[in-house]
Amino acid sequence: MRHALRYIAHRLYTSWSTFWFVLPFAVTYPAQLLLSKKPQRHRYLHGINRRWSIFSIRMWGVPVRILGRQPRPSDPPCVYVANHSSYVDILLLFKAIPGFLNIIGKSALAEVPVWGPIFGRTYITVNRNSAVSRGRSMVLARQSLEKGRSVVIFPEGTISNKPGEEMMPFKDGAFQLAIAAGVPIVPITMPLNHRFMPDVEGTLRVRYSPLQITFHAPIPTQGLTQADAPRLRQQAYEAIASGFLPEAAGIPAPSFWPWSKPVAQPAEQPVA
Repeated sequence: MRHALRYIAHRLYTSWSTFWFVLPFAVTYPAQLLLSKKPQRHRYLHGINRRWSIFSIRMWGVPVRILGRQPRPSDPPCVYVANHSSYVDILLLFKAIPGFLNIIGKSALAEVPVWGPIFGRTYITVNRNSAVSRGRSMVLARQSLEKGRSVVIFPEGTISNKPGEEMMPFKDGAFQLAIAAGVPIVPITMPLNHRFMPDVEGTLRVRYSPLQITFHAPIPTQGLTQADAPRLRQQAYEAIASGFLPEAAGIPAPSFWPWSKPVAQPAEQPVA
């Protein structure tokens, strides 16, 4: 009976969380579509996205702990670099970082039906397999910083194979960008996102879990040259890794109806 109740609870919570994520978008979609078509209106669109993130996280009922100095809207622009472990990373960043924020996301996000084109027009997308696309994204990010709009980059480039435990090697782009623009790097650790919504191929798995975000001390880049990028990259890597929680390693296991036979299900079969 205990296993049956747990299975039902997991399915209900997954449905609840999905509903409160989708509903705000559905309600605000006409406004988002209209605002996305004019770059001068993107600030207001980001405001909608930030409120969407705050509202959804609140409806999920999960506490959010913010450590370190939380950014203020009046702060000068910087490059935020964060570990990538979950589909909720962007939502937590939008909630915790005020102001008109930009973000570099993979080009596949712009291909998501309905929502994707809005994201692609409002933020920066990149195909990491294309040198031209990578160069374009860095130019756009530099322009964003020059206009006073901070940029978030996931230097791993993809979600880690061992979220909350090990990170993929960092790419140099974020650090070269910060040096070229003369703005600080702010490392960010999100050690629990994968416990709430892990990246599991072929399924949506949601589990109730507290969330946490740590803002580490800014790393200045004034006076640095591109030759300093590897050292800056390593410094940021160590800062982010220092915020991981050993007890949060690993992703939540799938749940099964107690009378089913999990071993008979293929690995890619969706389970909640």
